[in-house]
Amino acid sequence: MPDILWLIIGLAVLVIGGEFLVRGAVGIATVLKLSPLVIGLTVVSFGTSAPELLVSVNAALNDNPGIAIGNVLGSNIANLALVLGVTVLIFPLVVERQTKWIDWPAMMIASILFFIFAQDLLIEAWEGIVLLVFLISFTVFLIRKSRKESKSKELEEAMDEIEDALKSTPKALGFLALGLVGLYFGSEWLLKGAVGIAESAGMEQHVIGLTIVAFGTSAPELVASCVAAFRQQTDISIGNLIGSNIFNICAVLGTTAVVKEVRVESAIMDSDMLWMLGISLALLPLMIIGAKIGRLKGFLLFGTYVLYITLLVMSAKP
Repeated sequence: MPDILWLIIGLAVLVIGGEFLVRGAVGIATVLKLSPLVIGLTVVSFGTSAPELLVSVNAALNDNPGIAIGNVLGSNIANLALVLGVTVLIFPLVVERQTKWIDWPAMMIASILFFIFAQDLLIEAWEGIVLLVFLISFTVFLIRKSRKESKSKELEEAMDEIEDALKSTPKALGFLALGLVGLYFGSEWLLKGAVGIAESAGMEQHVIGLTIVAFGTSAPELVASCVAAFRQQTDISIGNLIGSNIFNICAVLGTTAVVKEVRVESAIMDSDMLWMLGISLALLPLMIIGAKIGRLKGFLLFGTYVLYITLLVMSAKP
């Protein structure tokens, strides 16, 4: 089968598998009477970032570190520039106070740790453990903080919708199993196609990871955010994308490094890492200037992503 078909099939199976995993995990969490906050912070975050996790770990184990690192960096850039940009072009978002002063600083801390650990061009196991500990600590902090606050009607309504959608434990287990199987085979096929294309086209691995693979693994966030924007569900906000970026760095990269040390190419440090840090930093003024992130800011974000991809592809060696 041609590499491009393996790539397309892998992307499709990853997206479908991620959807099944989230539905099944949320169903099980509901049966266990977990709160909507805990479900969102743990189960849903893991589910939407599971494609990145499976692809990165698989790439590292198969000695394709460029794809592993490129996937994390590219997904984070895509989340903030592409996904957020397209979302607010459809429907402007109001940024909550917690997103500005708690979630964004946590994302920057994770990003800076990533930058520091990658200075020697190697993410070691102990550094992966540090990232995982940071993620766990941040999640525990948010859960404890939320317990001091009363539940809002939106959270209660979300729980009612979840309970109506998935009341059957066997059904939830079935969704979970299908999701895990889909993610496993999807990551295998995606990696097979991406590596094949890179080798046949003479492209560097990290370029494929930053573009095709990163876009594919960010597809669940893109689809979910666009659908929410069309339905004008403002509760699906920028905070979700920031949380995804934190999870990508701490859980995806952290777990990958614990499984196998990840090499970092110097070209990534000189360019792509700086793009990720720059876009992450630029997000703060976009959030604090004005009452919301409107269409003009969305156009700037989307334009930044197009510029980044254009420069990346043009600089890639044929």
